[in-house]
Amino acid sequence: MILSPEKTILSFRLAGIGARTVAHVVDIILLTVLLLVLALLGQWLIPIDPSLYQGIAIFGVFAIPLLYFILLEGLWNGQTLGKKMCKVRVRMIDGTPVTFAAALGRNLLRPADMLPGVYLVGLFAMFTNPRAQRIGDLVAGTIVCYEFQPEPSFAITPHSVGVHPLEHLVGDLRGMTVDEYNALRLFADRFPQLPLPVQDNLVATVWKPIADRRSVPQAANIHAIYLAEAVVMKYGRQHGLL
Repeated sequence: MILSPEKTILSFRLAGIGARTVAHVVDIILLTVLLLVLALLGQWLIPIDPSLYQGIAIFGVFAIPLLYFILLEGLWNGQTLGKKMCKVRVRMIDGTPVTFAAALGRNLLRPADMLPGVYLVGLFAMFTNPRAQRIGDLVAGTIVCYEFQPEPSFAITPHSVGVHPLEHLVGDLRGMTVDEYNALRLFADRFPQLPLPVQDNLVATVWKPIADRRSVPQAANIHAIYLAEAVVMKYGRQHGLL
């Protein structure tokens, strides 16, 4: 969990070793295919001295994977193709997008994580670190986390559809103006998200003056917001505003 400068708490779910391993395997498969294609094209299109070709091939085997991880993570907001498939992303340790310098640093240190083979050092670091950071992450100040995938949800505003069950209590609303309607609709829209003192203030300064002018009765056992919604729905439907 991270406290932002705006005093908002942000949380990130750290990616598990399983998801990171699958993402890395996908990347390795894609890189292997890419290297094979480039090797075949090189032999076909560029007939050069075999020893020179061998040197270029060895250089490509090391340089292309390094560039793949650095460029994609640095320029594609912390994701390679494998990470995108597994819905994980590299971020800075404070939750901000990974910088190109950090992407460069964490990937230049991949050889250290691979020692003495099969990522043993990197896996050991991830198992013993509370943020599951490998050596490259520790030095670069990065973490790998799952992407936040909000579930889409849609809810009809209570005062926009149908007939409110309390409409019979609000009267005929004779003389009510569009400005009063807009004020009450905004009041009803914002009310649930506001702190209690602000709610009480708006009831006193917005709802009660309009209710008094339009002779809307106040019921002790019914909160003002429900009557306000009933007024908005009734007036809006009568005047084609919903």
